[in-house]
Amino acid sequence: MILGGSVVAWPRAARAQQKAMPVIGFLASGLPGPSAPFAAAFRQGLSEAGYIEGQNVAIEYRWAEGNYDRLPALAADLVGRKVDVISAQSTLSARAAKNATSTVPIVFTSGNDPVAAGLVASLARPGGNLTGVSFLTVELMPKRLELLSELVPHASVIALLVNPNISAAERIIRDMQEAARAKGVQLPILNAATESEIDAAYTSLVQLQAGALVVGTDPFFFSRREQLVALAARHAVPAIYEWRENVASGGLVSYGINNVAVLREAGIYAGKILAGAKPADLPVQQPTKFELVINMKTANSLGLTVPQSLFARADEVIE
Repeated sequence: MILGGSVVAWPRAARAQQKAMPVIGFLASGLPGPSAPFAAAFRQGLSEAGYIEGQNVAIEYRWAEGNYDRLPALAADLVGRKVDVISAQSTLSARAAKNATSTVPIVFTSGNDPVAAGLVASLARPGGNLTGVSFLTVELMPKRLELLSELVPHASVIALLVNPNISAAERIIRDMQEAARAKGVQLPILNAATESEIDAAYTSLVQLQAGALVVGTDPFFFSRREQLVALAARHAVPAIYEWRENVASGGLVSYGINNVAVLREAGIYAGKILAGAKPADLPVQQPTKFELVINMKTANSLGLTVPQSLFARADEVIE
């Protein structure tokens, strides 16, 4: 009987000793369709670190679809599923994940200063269970105003479109008001957190007699980039964006980091953690290259002459 019992028990014991495939929780603020290139870039980074989805790692995707109040529940769901790593695709996603767990490693991509946002103790020594890539998009907002006023020098009113629900909204407005005063332009603030509010914001540009528009940083705005570009074309308003993808879709100009490169780095970090590295030992990365992209077809349709100084600095000119 003992022998028989041990024979029956052995396969169960062997199965228990086999390590299950590790699982990454992918927590994103936006929509899956528009964010597909970035999810692919994350998987590319993972594969460079030796992990391929479906072969030796599984990924659970959670999308807030612009409803940021859903992030805490989505983060808690991933923690409840005992994922091995959480990849948080925004500052708000990272904060929701941090509030949900102090033990599951978290790799974030953040447009805010992660130290000021309370995500890590320092960039060089993050401490705790978080690390990732900070891409300084908030810090670049005044530079976008400067570039746009160079492209549209006669615009005395340049509007700012901002999502009031993001954590950096107040700082963006404060920094931009300061930059606008230095430039001697008026800066009306347009708030939008839904598709219909984006439509309403562009309609009010006409009433404000705004000569140009700076689109604020926000994952929801990125997911609505086709809508933003179409509205800018319909209202004939020169607009600058954070993302190259907007310009590729017909937007006028963008200045910012390469999103694909950032997500690839986040994927590499997630792979390193799966292989045994600790988030506390992985410094928060910051990009050193920022891309200026100009769409000449859109500039021509708006009757704009692109200054040679901007041409010389452009990383990419779309004809």
